[in-house]
Amino acid sequence: MRLFLLINLLAIILWPTLLPAQTIPVPPTFYTTYTYTAYTVYDSTTAGPPTRVSGVGGTLTLRADGSYEKHLSIVASGKPYYFNQTGTYTLAGDSIRFAFSDLKGADVQRGTFRFQPATRRLGITIFGYPAGNRGEYELVPTPPQPPVKKPKPRTKPSAKRK
Repeated sequence: MRLFLLINLLAIILWPTLLPAQTIPVPPTFYTTYTYTAYTVYDSTTAGPPTRVSGVGGTLTLRADGSYEKHLSIVASGKPYYFNQTGTYTLAGDSIRFAFSDLKGADVQRGTFRFQPATRRLGITIFGYPAGNRGEYELVPTPPQPPVKKPKPRTKPSAKRK
């Protein structure tokens, strides 16, 4: 009898750890192109305050098929720097993982995200190295671009007959 109770108690305690992590579905409005509005660096190796990077711009496109495109620009010491990536991302709960390849080979960045459906604002925290460092990005949805109007072809006046 005690063995039966012990097994049941262990099953109740361990059952949640045997289940896969629950992924909270994001609304369809999550999948869009965002514009970077802020980037803050938290460096645990210094006693100073977080560094808010100036001159942040560019876009991040997150697609429903799990692919993404990042075109980030920042200005440091008066010089622009550009970071372009394409790859895949996965979501699990509030965790986000970006997988991509660059000149150094395959790489992965991990972090968390906060999506506010009402405003469609997106916050992404990427964990850095050494442990404890992180970068926080704030993004807003990019306004839709108006369709480009094609100029109407001009008709040539008909030649006059003599």
